[in-house]
Amino acid sequence: MKFKDGITEQNVIIKCGADKFLPFALVFGLYIIMFGTVSPGGGFQGGVIVASAALLLYLGYGYKVASKAINPEVLRVNEAIGASLYVILGLCGIAFGLNFCRNVFFANGQVGDLISAGTITFMGYAVGYKVLCGVGFLLLLMLSLLAPDAEEAPAEEAPAVIEEAVEEAVPELPLQETVNAVLETEEKEPAPVGEAAPEAAPAEAAEEKKEGAAE
Repeated sequence: MKFKDGITEQNVIIKCGADKFLPFALVFGLYIIMFGTVSPGGGFQGGVIVASAALLLYLGYGYKVASKAINPEVLRVNEAIGASLYVILGLCGIAFGLNFCRNVFFANGQVGDLISAGTITFMGYAVGYKVLCGVGFLLLLMLSLLAPDAEEAPAEEAPAVIEEAVEEAVPELPLQETVNAVLETEEKEPAPVGEAAPEAAPAEAAEEKKEGAAE
């Protein structure tokens, strides 16, 4: 079975199930967000369904592939964008001299049309966008704590960092300078105790002879 670069084979049954349900989860979640104002559903419910794509990717391919396909940092930033859009749409009511989050532009189309709910439709889209980004980010954050392969990348990079630190701490010297440094170190080292003992023995014998002659 062939995979793209960086994708490892997990359990085949789980992987096939994730591949089958992932498109369905995305399409169904987006449908719930889009038609939540005119049918059962809404932005929050649809956003959670779309965010389940991160969990399906994790079950099928592992945390590394899920985090590469869905960047957690991008989700975090887009969650703030969704919240900002909701606030801007809510301020439209104040701009028209009404209350905050007041529905405006509601006299569009016929009852049951997608745009017939006015501002509420676009506010539902903003809520769905914020929820799918926020829940997706939280899922990836929790999965990073549970996944065993989430800590493999830093462990692999550690030896390279240590090697760079060692190279910086120990500067490279030319061969001749290295040899000279070793020779100077050997000359400065004191003689071993075993070698000093034979020189001390004749001196002691001479002192004993002098003492015997004096007696």
